[in-house]
Amino acid sequence: MPLDNPRPLDARPPDARPLDDSSLLDAYSRAVIAVVDRVGPAVVRVERVSDDGKPGGGTGSGVVIAGDGLVLTNSHVVGGAGRVQLTFADGSVREARVMGDDPDTDLALLRTDLPAGTPAAALGDSKALRRGQLVVAIGNPLGFESTVTAGVVSALGRSLRATSGRLIDDVIQTDAALNPGNSGGPLVSTLGEVVGINTAMIARAQGICFAVASNTAVLTVSEFIAHGRVRRAHIGIAAETVPLPRRIGLATGAGKRAIRISEVMSGGPAAAAGLLTGDLILSLDGIAVEGADDLVRLLNATRIGKATALSILRGGAVETRTLVPVERQARR
Repeated sequence: MPLDNPRPLDARPPDARPLDDSSLLDAYSRAVIAVVDRVGPAVVRVERVSDDGKPGGGTGSGVVIAGDGLVLTNSHVVGGAGRVQLTFADGSVREARVMGDDPDTDLALLRTDLPAGTPAAALGDSKALRRGQLVVAIGNPLGFESTVTAGVVSALGRSLRATSGRLIDDVIQTDAALNPGNSGGPLVSTLGEVVGINTAMIARAQGICFAVASNTAVLTVSEFIAHGRVRRAHIGIAAETVPLPRRIGLATGAGKRAIRISEVMSGGPAAAAGLLTGDLILSLDGIAVEGADDLVRLLNATRIGKATALSILRGGAVETRTLVPVERQARR
């Protein structure tokens, strides 16, 4: 039966009110806007200062993480400079000094005098992230200040090779668009917490970008504040990753790979413990070591000066040697 005076499908009800901007904003937009309003004022432009006191030599981003003037950025943004210049969201410019610079995690900590009213962003728990979670990146890509991009957490627990050659563990992969100049800026959750420090993108790839996890940043910042550097242990060897025959792996409980000692440094902890060139290291304190990167990761600051057990394979027999790692000296 036909309807009397049918209303066109695209017509509004007679009593409908015009839609305003606030009602047009969906949950996604509101979430991104809330993050930008909260964290955006804490994001700064970072520029190295040359020997003659003038800015130059590269720019990036950073984020204020404490009200006493601590700013977190990337090591490759600082680039070994003793001084950097910061430009804040309100246009204020301040010089900052480098409190700590760690190429192995691609993180650096700066200290400056904050302009009045500058907020600090909170470092969140990156372990609480889930794949598919919305994240927002804020920075200064290609010199365009206070740029915002959004995306999702694409993957967790990635490893990324730092410029020093060491693997950065627990890296966050995201598809939030990053460009040169975003480095050092924050990756922020919808709670308004910094969950990562944007560090890299893959050239000629789309939607593959990386951030150093905030939990790594918390540990690194605490080392900077306490010691002015990130301390790591060292046992005095050079080593290479080698495949381990399956029968040996099954017999020893080791993995598919081990590391072979190629050099024992005179006077080092390994030499004192009687390790020899050609020994295969299977585990450290009961934790399987399947590559040189595993050993580097396990030799953190907590093992400096602490007796540590190494399980080695020598002449077809498994032996346990105890040594005391020392602090690794920074490369000069």
